[in-house]
Amino acid sequence: MSLFKQILDKGFVMSKRVLSLYLLLMIAIPGIALAEDVLDTGDTSWLLTSTALVLFMTIPGLSLFYAGLVRSKNVLSVLMQCFSITCLASIVWLVFGYSLAFGEGNSLVGDFSNLFLKEVTRDALNGTIPESVFVMFQMTFAIITPALVVGGFAERMKFSSMMWFSLLWLVVVYFPVCHWVWGGGWLAEKGVLDFAGGLVVHLTAGAGAIVAAMVLGTRKGFPRIAMPPHNLTMSVTGAGMLWVGWFGFNAGSAVAASGDAGMAMLVTHISAATASLVWMFAEWVKYGKPSVLGIVTGMVAGLGTITPASGFVGPIGALIIGASAGLICFTATNFLKRVLKIDDSLDVFPVHGVGGILGTILAGVFVAEQFGGAGLAEGMTIGSQVGVQVIGVVAVLVWTVVATFIILQVVKLLVGLRVDEQQETEGLDITQHEETGYNM
Repeated sequence: MSLFKQILDKGFVMSKRVLSLYLLLMIAIPGIALAEDVLDTGDTSWLLTSTALVLFMTIPGLSLFYAGLVRSKNVLSVLMQCFSITCLASIVWLVFGYSLAFGEGNSLVGDFSNLFLKEVTRDALNGTIPESVFVMFQMTFAIITPALVVGGFAERMKFSSMMWFSLLWLVVVYFPVCHWVWGGGWLAEKGVLDFAGGLVVHLTAGAGAIVAAMVLGTRKGFPRIAMPPHNLTMSVTGAGMLWVGWFGFNAGSAVAASGDAGMAMLVTHISAATASLVWMFAEWVKYGKPSVLGIVTGMVAGLGTITPASGFVGPIGALIIGASAGLICFTATNFLKRVLKIDDSLDVFPVHGVGGILGTILAGVFVAEQFGGAGLAEGMTIGSQVGVQVIGVVAVLVWTVVATFIILQVVKLLVGLRVDEQQETEGLDITQHEETGYNM
């Protein structure tokens, strides 16, 4: 009887082990399958839509916004600059830009393993979407960033100089910084939070613009002669397109049709609306009347400032970030033009640069769960996360300023930088393109 009981007991133990092994395999096998990249049509559809929205931000959105802000004799030059940058950045991204930004490389820059997108086949996947869609989505970011810089030197740089500058700036500034933050580089390893481009897009563009503005010098007559926008209707139309397109910019950066995308869209809208009203009221108090130019500029400030935080914060964080953007970017714009008298023609640094800095730092605060955010990474506190954010800001700012200055000097040696005084007086439309925006 004792022997029989021992046999039963051993059989029971063996059965438990077999059952445990069976359950373990049942759990592990689906896990292995899920670890493989599988195409998700919902995610793919959303990224295709987002890609179109972000391209829509540059042409026609930013193009019209900027073109309306300059004087009528330069309207075509700005439209031409945005359009040509779109074409140039697209080809450079194809040839080696994507590889440098997202190639394995090292902690500073990618490599040349994917020249001409040779690894991007019809069946290649990036997560749950075709890699071709991811390539195109990221290309639209590489397009809009140097196009934003145009606002810093509008109405005075030669077209040939602008083309050379944009090419070199993409290679030396944008691609490395993109790799640092989104391509697995050293800032990504530190855990920096930049959901959709506070560092990669807005800070690089803002810093590049102010350096260009200072190197080229002020427009003829600035600040003594008023240089109001020639067509605010055009600018407001472009601003509206930017607002709508920004949903693809921020919510698309979730790279999935997910709750993160939904929250990113919501907080993007809240920040834009809040910053617009705060800027409008600040201007109303300071100058006695609210302006159309002010409310649309506030909108851009709110959108740029929420960009790095959009996938990490909740509605309350977005409200505070938007209010901060409206007030701080308004103050920075007035200080730059009226006190420092720096002719950043279309306010790229005080809106995008300052907004990018502000949003990047505040992302480290409002990501915390107690503020309705997504939650801090394991082992991180608000203080330590803000510290990482500040490191990111300082590194990107210093790199961009130094690199942009050197690039401008190189371009100056190659083809010169600025049109002569007579050409500037006549306008860039006729002197650079032999065309006029308005024939009356």
